[in-house]
Amino acid sequence: MELQTIQNRIYEVRGQKVLLDFDLAAMYGTETKRLKEAVRRNMERFPSDFMFELTNEEYKSLRTQIASLEKDGRGKFSKYNPFAFTEQGIAMLASVLRSPKAIEVNIQIVRAFVFLRRYALSHTELTQKLQELETNYNKQFKDVFEAINFLLQKSKVQSEQLNRKRIGYKREDMD
Repeated sequence: MELQTIQNRIYEVRGQKVLLDFDLAAMYGTETKRLKEAVRRNMERFPSDFMFELTNEEYKSLRTQIASLEKDGRGKFSKYNPFAFTEQGIAMLASVLRSPKAIEVNIQIVRAFVFLRRYALSHTELTQKLQELETNYNKQFKDVFEAINFLLQKSKVQSEQLNRKRIGYKREDMD
């Protein structure tokens, strides 16, 4: 399974990056119903920071983001809201689903989460460095900015004076 395919199925819910049960079931090559059964038989392994069930509102919101889901059709959707698995929950799934395919897919999923975390950290560090540079730049060139603003204001006033309507007599008319 490609890293990009996994990354496209990672959503942010409640401020956490998660994979949904039906996406995981598809990756593992099993039915969503079977995956949920395995999880329910081992609920003690899945505390709320590993896995949680989406609320109706969260699921409706996600369904608008997931273009592959069809809106109508009997039996196309589970009557239960999906489970959302965090990175730790997916690692725990490896102990519940013991097939070679599940293990292989879990390794790829964990790699995808690690890649996203590294990307997010590098992005955060870059943003912080740019803010530091901007702060230093603003301090060093405050006088230059003020001088430029003064000149801009001065030229604006001068152009307004040149463009104003003249009153009185023109010199040519006085001859």
